[in-house]
Amino acid sequence: MERATRLWRGLLLRDFPIESWWQGSLLSRVSGSLRSWGKSSLLVQTSDWIGLGLVLLYWVFSAQSSTGILGLILLAMAALVVLGWLVETPTWLPVHLPLGLFWGIATLATILSPVPYAAREGWLKLTLYLAGYLLLQRLLRQLQFRDWIVGSLLLVSLAMGVYGLRQYFYGAAELATWVDPESGLAGLTRVYSYLRNPNLYGGYLVPLVPLGLAAVFLWPGWGVKLLVGFTTAVNLLCLVLTYSRGAWIGGLAALGMMAVLLAQWHTPRLPARWRRWTVPTLLGGGAAALLLAILTVRPLRLRVRSLFWGRLDTSNNFRLNVWAAVLDMIRDFPILGIGPGNVAFSRVYPLYQRGNFSALGAYSVPLQLTVETGFLGSLAFAWFLLVLWDHGWRCWNRLLSSRDPEGLWVAAGLAACTGMMAHGLVDTIWYRPQVQMLWWLAVALVTAKLASSRTQPSSNSPRGKLLSPSQDCI
Repeated sequence: MERATRLWRGLLLRDFPIESWWQGSLLSRVSGSLRSWGKSSLLVQTSDWIGLGLVLLYWVFSAQSSTGILGLILLAMAALVVLGWLVETPTWLPVHLPLGLFWGIATLATILSPVPYAAREGWLKLTLYLAGYLLLQRLLRQLQFRDWIVGSLLLVSLAMGVYGLRQYFYGAAELATWVDPESGLAGLTRVYSYLRNPNLYGGYLVPLVPLGLAAVFLWPGWGVKLLVGFTTAVNLLCLVLTYSRGAWIGGLAALGMMAVLLAQWHTPRLPARWRRWTVPTLLGGGAAALLLAILTVRPLRLRVRSLFWGRLDTSNNFRLNVWAAVLDMIRDFPILGIGPGNVAFSRVYPLYQRGNFSALGAYSVPLQLTVETGFLGSLAFAWFLLVLWDHGWRCWNRLLSSRDPEGLWVAAGLAACTGMMAHGLVDTIWYRPQVQMLWWLAVALVTAKLASSRTQPSSNSPRGKLLSPSQDCI
């Protein structure tokens, strides 16, 4: 039993000395000679503010369907991350080890891909996303930057939500066949705001609900709380009006997880006899309200019922055909897959497609991970999720026991990750630039707290003042 416990702790990297491992690496020794330059460089001194500006620009431009400029912003983010590595010791966490392994496997899958030139583009996107995540983690360790990052995102989502509600009340053009024309939902307005796709817009909104709930409880001032609460209500309403079944699944998972964590947070304030019934009552009441809405609102009822129509629903039938074809692709490329990216997928998929319809992806994140990077890549990413959840959950419980309000951001990150992965079971909008960086924002909210708990900023650091380290998450 003791041996099994040690193996489990080893798998979760709870005792992995990643700082010592990094200090002994070649890159650490090379960058050490540049750190004295970083202490006096104006570029390094202001790099975090530049990074903040890039993140804010990313939120603004991700509110539209065009994604070209987002790649340029990510490239600038990557340059800042590399600059930071050269002049300052990075804050590595155990969770970065499986993430680095996944990147390494994706690199090998690109080299050995049957379409290497197409896979190279997907590898570049993956690398830029990971660089964006590392920048977000660094910025979120600073309180004022975190408020700016989350606050600006919520303001952008409010503008998108207002336009989405306008589409619902005044109508919106169907830019594609979003609803089965032979079903009772023909002619239904599905809002998509500026993203021109209701499934993409729904996936965009899934992580914003727990972020908004955390901000309501954490940010001071009733004016701010009312604005954030109104924004969260608009986002939740627009999430429903997208009529995206996958986004509904993700939204329910995110909202349910956040509700449970908030109940845990507020339970100590309740009378002792009420505490044991808080979570069951909350979940039971939510389930009852959901069931009542399904029974009384016809479009909602028909949309939920279509989940169980099988191939009788055109969307279901299309996904089932895609999944079958993707399984054939995985059978032929099981170890390292075909290489990362939608371009590589679009080159290989026509050889396996069923029917006369092409597909942009596997319409399932686990299947997409496996077809792109094989079983090695999917297992590495599953390891990353397991370590992230374990470290994040233990951090949440320790912050909960110490009543540290910062724990609510960890809760929001965990809830957002849960919702996005639930949505990812039946769709791949997770890979779109507008949604992908929201995923890494949620991950960074968890790991930023872990990082700030493991490091103490030195007095001669070229960075701005960081969060005071807490012993809760060590």
